[in-house]
Parts: sequence; structure tokens; C-alpha cells
Amino acid sequence: MGRHRTDELDGGYQAQEPTPRKRGNGGGRGKVFVPLAGAVALAVLLGVAAFVIFNRDHDCSNGKLALRVVATPDIQPAINKIAGNYNKAMHSIDSRCVEVTVAKEAAARTANSLAAGKVNADLWVADSSLVVSRLRGQAAGATVPEATGSVATSPVVLVAAKASAAKLASSLQPSWAGVIAAANVANPDGPGKKIRVLALDPQKNSAGMAALLAAAGQAQQAGQGKALVGALKELSGQLVADPTALLASLTVKSGSKVPIGVTSEQTIYLHNTKKPDSQVVPLYPAEGTLSLDYPIVIVTKDPAIQKAATAFQQELGTESAHRTLRDQGFRTPDGKAGDALSKDKGFNPAKPEALPAPDDKTVVSMAQTWSRLNLGTRLLTLVDVSGTMALPVPGTKLTRMQAIGKIAVEGLGLFPADAEIGVWTFSTHLDGQGKDWRELVSVGPLSETVNGVLRKEAMAKQFATVQAKPTGDTGLNDTLKAAYADMTKSYQEDKINTIVVLTDGAGNDDPDGGLSNKQILNYLKKTYNPKRPVSILLIAFGPDAPKGKQQMDAVAQATGGEAYIAKNVLQVRDFFLQGMQRRLCAPRCDG
Repeated sequence: MGRHRTDELDGGYQAQEPTPRKRGNGGGRGKVFVPLAGAVALAVLLGVAAFVIFNRDHDCSNGKLALRVVATPDIQPAINKIAGNYNKAMHSIDSRCVEVTVAKEAAARTANSLAAGKVNADLWVADSSLVVSRLRGQAAGATVPEATGSVATSPVVLVAAKASAAKLASSLQPSWAGVIAAANVANPDGPGKKIRVLALDPQKNSAGMAALLAAAGQAQQAGQGKALVGALKELSGQLVADPTALLASLTVKSGSKVPIGVTSEQTIYLHNTKKPDSQVVPLYPAEGTLSLDYPIVIVTKDPAIQKAATAFQQELGTESAHRTLRDQGFRTPDGKAGDALSKDKGFNPAKPEALPAPDDKTVVSMAQTWSRLNLGTRLLTLVDVSGTMALPVPGTKLTRMQAIGKIAVEGLGLFPADAEIGVWTFSTHLDGQGKDWRELVSVGPLSETVNGVLRKEAMAKQFATVQAKPTGDTGLNDTLKAAYADMTKSYQEDKINTIVVLTDGAGNDDPDGGLSNKQILNYLKKTYNPKRPVSILLIAFGPDAPKGKQQMDAVAQATGGEAYIAKNVLQVRDFFLQGMQRRLCAPRCDG
């Protein structure tokens, strides 16, 4: 028996079998049994190995490991879907299965929470690195980690209603330069006659900040600084709460102007998906653009959760995750688009030309610029009504008084309804008792009612009807002292406090005495407080203006202001814009 088993196992018995039939019967039973036994053994071994391998990556024996993700509302649905699949796959860290939850929150709000040290998240997906740059540029956010990657991208583009886009062709070519020209409040004869530009608040919306940076960069390259300021002043009054509201407003008829806005490409896709009857179309800027890049910031300090965050970040970079993102209108980090952004849907699948990404310093500086430009205005205008103002302006049919009045009305048109403005006139003996100034309209909001009419209308009427005093001299210095004392006493910290002097530039001429040029300069230098700055802006018009330029410059520079001489009435637009630009360097600017 023993030899027989041995021969059977090693094949010797089969070789001695006398007939095929016996070999088939006996050998068949042995050959079936032996491989089956080997297969079972192999399966057991493989099963054990698979069990070990599987449980090494999916071992939840120590419980769960929660990973809290906070993402901006636009990308949260896509990341939440990716997280759901990730959780089902039972990925583990140190024998604890990772369980990812994805909450949605505006990037600005999360940034504020991080600055306050109160954020309730382990991994943050903002909509743009611009938010992270601004946060890290603040003292409170200096310890926030740098971004470790990008989830997706979405170019920032111009946008218009599909029904009205064709009307834009004759008045606006899609470009940042075109947006600036259309929004420039000091260029009423430009494309702004036919186009109304809506903006997203750059303090609250990353697409709004990206658009501001892109437009500002192009304006600076072209030497259009004043046009940019004029555009920003206009846009500050055309802010829309959020992209959803902006896109909805584009399809609503309001006046004769065609509205355009700025938002992300993905927002346009989402709007068109939800509202097929109110389609909007992207307009890609000719110069190129900046994109929302959805940076990943791992904010947890827990080592185990940091491992989980890193692992989930790797998941977000897989092709499966990218496909989910592309299906919802995003592009991959390298700019690749999916079927959602096809040409037949109005999009350009090709990656748009990318403008240079701004550095952290530029982002912080632009945020400060916007804040300063949008501080409220508190302005006292001093209008010269001395005898020389009755003289004609050569080459025109206007007197100097009429020209100054026209300049003042031009200036009024640059300010929003909530600006606080008032008017004094100055000469000599305007009250019959030696006082050189008279209040025509008190300082207050333009939209406020004064004696039954809006303050703005009351001021326009005064400018149109004010007359020069034939025998009056120019009591400028005493008037400046009184005005400066009044504006300093009533200073408001949330506004830019300014005195504007409109004169023919002959300087101070007060036969009754009053302050000398030296005395007024000493007074202004002594009174000026850089922590509560009141600046003086002087605008002179007329052939005598150059004679007083030196003193005008000295007065303005003593208060961080500036003096200008207008060669024609239209120049006043530039001068008011230059005055607004000085907000950016307040409280002290180089003269």
C-alpha cells in the first residue's frame, strides 16, 4: 500500500497501468482530488493574505477618525460627493477609519474665524489663494499655514445676459480695459453711456477681488491710474451682494444701459443649469484673467488628523475626483475643462490666458486701497466770490465765477448720494461786519433734505446763481482758518475729511489785515493731526492762477493735500480724481 501511494503521487503507478481504462478510472480520482486540495490550500493562503492586506488599509478596530472639512459654498457639493465615496471605501489611519464631513461656509467668514482662532475645521478649501494671502498678510493670520495644493480652478470672466450680449459688440470688446472705460465716472461720454457695470464686493467675494486685481494691473500697465480710480468710485456704488444676485440682475431689464458683471465661470454654468430660461454667457477678457484656484489649507495641529487630511487631499487629486469636479462646471488645477463647459453651452473649453498671479503684498495693498477709496466723503467747498471772479475767461463766454460754478457742479457728479458736502463762499466783509465767509449750504448728506429740497439740488442752485462781489477782495486766509477749525472740530473717523478751495488763484488779498500767508501756514502745520487728517485741495482756474501757485502748494502740502491749476473746465474731472487718489497715501502724501 505504501509503495502504491507513493507511485500514485509521483506518477509511477500511472505509467505502469496496463490499460487506458484502468488508468483513467484510478488516475482520474487521484488527479481531481489533489489539485482541489491544493486550490483550497491556496485559497486559504490567499484569503489570509487578502484579509491582512485589506484590514491594514481598512482597519477600524480603534474606532473612527473624524476629519472636518470646510469649503466655500460653490465647491462644497462636489467635495461632499467625493467625501461620501471616500468614506464608503473605509480608509484608515492607525487602525481608525477616516470619516470626512464637509461643511459649507463663505471664505471670508472662515478667514475671519481663523484670524480669531475659532475655526471649527481641520482642512479648509477656500475659493481663492487671494483670501489666504490676505489672511496671512494680517498680524492675526500670520500663523495660518500656507496652502498645500489646489482642488480645482475656475476663471474669472465678464458676463452678460445671452439675450443682450449681441448689443455689446459695438460698444465694448471683452477686456479689463473696456470695463474700466465703461465704469469710469469721470468719462461720461465713454462706453458708460450704453453699459452699466455691476461688481462683486472684493472685501467679501474672491471673484470680485480677482477682477479688481486684474483690472488694476492692466490699468497700471497702461498708465490709466486716474481712470481706474474713477471706475472704482463708480463700482463702489454698483456692488451686488453675491454672484447669484448679480447673474439674476443681468437678465432683468432696467433702463437703456446693457448690464454686465464679473463672476467665475463655474457660477455661470450653475446659473444656466438652474435657470435655463434666463441664460447668461461668459465673455473672456482679451488680456487674460485670474482664476479661483480653491487652495487646500490644513489647519489642524493634531498629528493623526493631519495624516487623515493629507490622505484626503491625495483623494481630491485623483482622476475620479477630478471627473466629479468637471461635471459640476469646474476645471482641474491644470485648467482642463469637462463636457459641462462645452462650446455649445457658450463656454470656451480651452484654458484662458493666465495673468501673472499677484503676490501677497499686492493683494493686501489692493484690499487696503479699496477700503480707503470707499471710505465715506465729508467735504466742505469754499468758493471764491471776490471781485476778480467777475472777469471773463479768455476764449470763452464765461466769467471766472461761472466757470468755477461749472467746475463745482462737475465735481458734485463724482460723489455718491451718501457723501456729506457743504458750501461756503469767501471774499471780504460778506456779512457786513468784517467776516470773510458765508455758509450757503451746511455740510451733510447729498440725499438729505435742506429747506424742502435735496442738499445736492440746493448746492447746484447756489453754484448756478452765486454772484461775484464787485468790490470784494480775497479773504482766503481767514476763511481757511475758520473752515479748518470747523472741519477739525467736527471730524468723522469713518470718512475722508477734506476742504476744497475753488478760486481764480490770486491768493490772499485782504486790505483790512487778517492772517498773513506765513501765519496761515503756521496755523495749518500746528493744527494738522495725521491721526485725524483734514486735507486741503485747491483748484484754481483763470489767467491769474499761476501767480498764486507757490502759496497754494504750500497751503495744500501743510495738510497732506494738493493744489491744481485747471487750463479748461473739463480738467476738473481729473483733479477731483487725483484728489480721490490721495486717499491711498493719507494721512500724509508727498506733495
